Amino acid sequence: MITDPPALLRAMFDAAVAAADPLQRVAEFLPRPPPPPGRVVVVGAGKASARMAQAVEQAWDGPLSGLVVTRYGHEAPCSHVEIVPAAHPVPDAAGEHTARRILELVSGLGVDDLVLALFSGGGSALLTLPAPGITLADKQAITTALLRSGASIGTMNLVRKHLSAIKGGRLAAAAFPAATVGLLISDVPGDDPADIASGPTVPQASTPAQALAVLAAHGVPVPPAVRAHLERAPGCPGADDPRMVRVTNHVIAASQQSLQAAAALARRAGVTPVILSDSLEGEAREVGIMLAGIARQVRRHRQPAPAPCVLLSGGETTVTVRGTGRGGRNVELLLALALALRGVPQVHAIACDTDGVDGIEEVAGALVGPDTLERAERLGVSAAAALANNDGHGFFAALGDQVVTGPTLTNVNDFRAVLIT
Repeated sequence: MITDPPALLRAMFDAAVAAADPLQRVAEFLPRPPPPPGRVVVVGAGKASARMAQAVEQAWDGPLSGLVVTRYGHEAPCSHVEIVPAAHPVPDAAGEHTARRILELVSGLGVDDLVLALFSGGGSALLTLPAPGITLADKQAITTALLRSGASIGTMNLVRKHLSAIKGGRLAAAAFPAATVGLLISDVPGDDPADIASGPTVPQASTPAQALAVLAAHGVPVPPAVRAHLERAPGCPGADDPRMVRVTNHVIAASQQSLQAAAALARRAGVTPVILSDSLEGEAREVGIMLAGIARQVRRHRQPAPAPCVLLSGGETTVTVRGTGRGGRNVELLLALALALRGVPQVHAIACDTDGVDGIEEVAGALVGPDTLERAERLGVSAAAALANNDGHGFFAALGDQVVTGPTLTNVNDFRAVLIT
């Protein structure tokens, strides 16, 4: 018998995060001895990159040095790799300056040298080095507009890599003839290395024309310098670029592994896990309604599994911001789910970002239960109004149902669990 559904859901989320801890994932993917005769240079960007650098230092047998940029508050102690914090999701000057230093650090290396490139979710914003003719202000404006437009992460990263002097394979191209080994923690649905942190070490197949089309499709104003660049730029290094022949990339952690860890914990608790998908996308509120429908199917028809069961999913939804609230795709999804269920008994849910940050809030996500709407009404808080205003964080803060972890130092995207007891 499940006596504390919220505690079980939180334990599943914690298990999902632990399964993606860089300290548990990095060592097995490092190049095996003997070490290269030349230098070993560690570079990276993302919310997990500092923890990844820490893991490299613990596992590597030999001298190394390097530079990594991570989100403010996501630093980890390192002895040989410099850790610099910068802004996310909208880039700042600290990120631009550090990205330039990283590019300079790998440029001019020789054939006997090795670059260990550590990238995770958040790397696109943190590794910001605008292409010639484009300013940081241009990139900030476009990033802000894309974040509000409801564009998917893959779509956003397609634009970012074509406005960059370092992403889209350009980091590895600059490091040639040194060998580059990319260790990647995926926060993108489908786990395509070309999309993780906008693929600094990965050959690309997309074109600048596609990036321009994305901006037009989402109604994003295009500064003249950006338009001129996208109309004349040669594009990113492709698979046939000779500078990419000494590059190897490994996806070392992704959503599926975390979902499997949560599923294992559920089985030990006597709950049947159903992994729906590791790559659900779409408007957060629409995905919330869909998950509510599946929960109702379990209650009425014992499908896709009889209760007690838990519906697990990963991926990254989006929010088209129309209100003035504090956003957050996981809390928006939970608001829509609660409204769709309307207090159906024995259904509880959690939705959190595995990096500990849902949107721009230092909050991972929240929990809902059968009494969520009733408790809100007693407090004079309207779930429907909060959803219309994109203010899920405000709603769940009022109820005391937020999940606050602090920086987890990893990032394999969103984790969702709907528990039917």
